[in-house]
Amino acid sequence: MTTRTLIADLQTMTDGPVRVSGWVETVRDQKKVQFVVLRDESGALQLVNPRTFGEDGAEVASEVSTTISSLSQGSFVSVEGALKHDERVKLGGVEVKVASLDVAALAIPETPIADDSGIDKRMDWRFLDLRVPAHALIFKIQTTFLHALRTYWVEHDFVEIMTPKLMASASESKAELFRVDYFEGNAFLAQSPQFFKQMAQSAGFGKIFEVGPAFRADPSFTSRHATEFTSVDTEFSWIESHEDVMKLHEELLVAGFTAVKEKHGDAIKELFDVEIAVPTVPFPRIPLAEAKEIVAKRGYEVPRADDDMDPEGERQISAYVAEEFGHQFVFLTDYASSIRPFYHMRHEGNPQLTNSYDLIFNGTEISTGAQREHRVEILEAQARDKGLEPEELAGYLDFFRYGVPPHGGFGMGLARVLMLMLKLPNLRETTYLFRGPTRLEP
Repeated sequence: MTTRTLIADLQTMTDGPVRVSGWVETVRDQKKVQFVVLRDESGALQLVNPRTFGEDGAEVASEVSTTISSLSQGSFVSVEGALKHDERVKLGGVEVKVASLDVAALAIPETPIADDSGIDKRMDWRFLDLRVPAHALIFKIQTTFLHALRTYWVEHDFVEIMTPKLMASASESKAELFRVDYFEGNAFLAQSPQFFKQMAQSAGFGKIFEVGPAFRADPSFTSRHATEFTSVDTEFSWIESHEDVMKLHEELLVAGFTAVKEKHGDAIKELFDVEIAVPTVPFPRIPLAEAKEIVAKRGYEVPRADDDMDPEGERQISAYVAEEFGHQFVFLTDYASSIRPFYHMRHEGNPQLTNSYDLIFNGTEISTGAQREHRVEILEAQARDKGLEPEELAGYLDFFRYGVPPHGGFGMGLARVLMLMLKLPNLRETTYLFRGPTRLEP
């Protein structure tokens, strides 16, 4: 049997016998010839099967022509035939004349979703939705982006870790915990790998990263929230301030965007009408208080009284940065300690502010980063300030009782980055299988 060839590789092959496999996109069953558009994970191809007629003009039915007539959209088939280059063929300038066709699996003729189906309907039938080339491309982009980040980390001697997602206590806010039965007791799904990332600093790993699931019991129904998401995390030792974390963060993003542009830039332009722009470094950095003043001068007053930036404020400061700096990214720095976790280091001489930042990309926050507090006595005091008892954090605080170097890091939502990169309206589009307050299937 001839080895299967991906459709994308046919253009570089010489005319001759080939075998291709994929699913049926369309069938044109004409009187004199049959055409099938076959699609696989790499592209689409035209199959052609001329009908055979006898001397009396009647069709001499063949097994191939009968099988093609019975094909439904979405059926998976393998085809052997003759590859022919023909510049008149719109699909890549090649076609395959069918010699034999084997049906691996017939699909139900009625398709439950269409091009104009709403996103909830599409999510119900996600496995069919992902056959659309633009939707499948998202996850090829994700693969390229993460590979570039991993390459950067590995080449800079970072260690990859896989932290547990079942925890005995909260890693962030107790209000956003999923509680699960665990034998005779309870466990919690990890909101982030934060504590375990810091444990690696106490262990002497120096520089670590993780890409893994995180869970937030947040009943939000916005276009940028999910109850389960993929978090991109890194932590490293011997930093002097959160500026070191921001520098690493922007270098990672430059590596990721460069790889995506080089490998998928043309396809992204064709399918999403988006030009991938590799960001320049350094990214703009604006203290939060100054950012609020800028936004106010643009006519928008951030209404929150909790010292944070709201979504409209994020959009406004991004618009300002795009106008003034021509940049898609901006670090908002110096967040108030009142809204930051107890483990964020506070400014020397001004405990009201933290050595932390949010990274805003095209109007939406994608990441929080900070220098961590590594001095155990200060950690204990800051925990008490937040209404936490050190006894509740005994396992975490033990890391610091045995010494931890100055360190910091960030956590970043992968689906948000891809959503904003491709200028899509909802992170459901960039999540393989979305989980939200009302969705646990498929």
